Amino acid sequence: MEYMTVREAARRWNVTERLVQRLCADGRIDGAVKFGRSWSVPAGARKPDDPRRASESLAASRRPRRTPGDHANLMPLMNAAFEPGHAREFVASLGAGPRADIARAELAYFTGQSDEAAQIAETYLASDDFEIRLSACLISAYANLPLGNIDRARRSLDDARNVLVQASLEDPRFRAAEGFIAQAASTLLHLPAPANAPGAQDVMPLLPTGLRAFAFYVQAHAVYLAGDYARSLGIAETALMGMEEVYPIPAVYLHLIVVMDLMSLRRTKEAREHLLAAWELARPDDLIEGFGEHHGLLGGMLEAVIKPVWPDDFKRIIDITYRFSAGWRRIHNPQTGDDVADNLTTTEFTASMLAARGWTNAEIAEHLGVSPNTVKSYISASLRKLGITRRQDLGRFMLA
Repeated sequence: MEYMTVREAARRWNVTERLVQRLCADGRIDGAVKFGRSWSVPAGARKPDDPRRASESLAASRRPRRTPGDHANLMPLMNAAFEPGHAREFVASLGAGPRADIARAELAYFTGQSDEAAQIAETYLASDDFEIRLSACLISAYANLPLGNIDRARRSLDDARNVLVQASLEDPRFRAAEGFIAQAASTLLHLPAPANAPGAQDVMPLLPTGLRAFAFYVQAHAVYLAGDYARSLGIAETALMGMEEVYPIPAVYLHLIVVMDLMSLRRTKEAREHLLAAWELARPDDLIEGFGEHHGLLGGMLEAVIKPVWPDDFKRIIDITYRFSAGWRRIHNPQTGDDVADNLTTTEFTASMLAARGWTNAEIAEHLGVSPNTVKSYISASLRKLGITRRQDLGRFMLA
């Protein structure tokens, strides 16, 4: 009999490896054989209690399950448990209309096509549907950052807040969405959250699964920024383990925050594994935007892991990094009073970030796969550009 690994079964069934392990242990997969701590699954085995039916169309089989009133029109692609490699088929399965257009705008954004995302979202900024309008405001805000349209990005965020305040007054169910948006803007752009915005404990139970997973990413990111890397790691890993179906977009962002935490804790081997897990989820659909957004926080992992094997993808990611970070700094720096460096190359920033965290030139060189002299030249160039003379002063210009 032919067998597949737990990872292969999880990928085939679009569930987590943890769920496959549990199904095997519960005796719900006929013919599964235990080897050490893992299992081998018969190659022809089907996922137990598979909700899909043979008579269903391919499009319908990839449509996420939902119930009325669960924020169905709020970021539908982010909230979809589509099979990796089939994001476009999921979007096509939505047919025509505003929900499908918002999903297309999401797909454009997460694949690094900010201009297309902003153009689609623009159409729905005044939609009568609260969730469609809110999604459009969010997409417009983030898509306009890398396009350099900072005033439009700010205006879209303000519109999102105004929509939320009015809607939550009319219907308390929208308080969850209000808290979700407020926390995302506060954490990811470092904008002040409204004083009366709901907290995470009020938001999480009321959000559908995919948005809840992304909200956990936002919460973990906030804890990371506070410097509590171990707690942030715990939040993100718990959220990943809690998924039974895989929601690719939130899962990619959760894996990236785990990489950030592990690099801060100097656990590079585990960080590499999570980066590859994120890449395995993202690459089939070209969901590379998140990698560009997080470049400066990933501690050189993109240079160490992605660049040697996927050089063309790495170049696209770096292009996203330059465009997104330029817009992000134009909001972040004036708002916070911080002076995050804006004149370093991505490689100089990476080397300086690691140096600011106490890595030696030799350690940085080994991690990035370059010589210590090359690292020394990166650090020297950074010091010169930032107008400082001491390595110890790099921290105030970094994201650490």
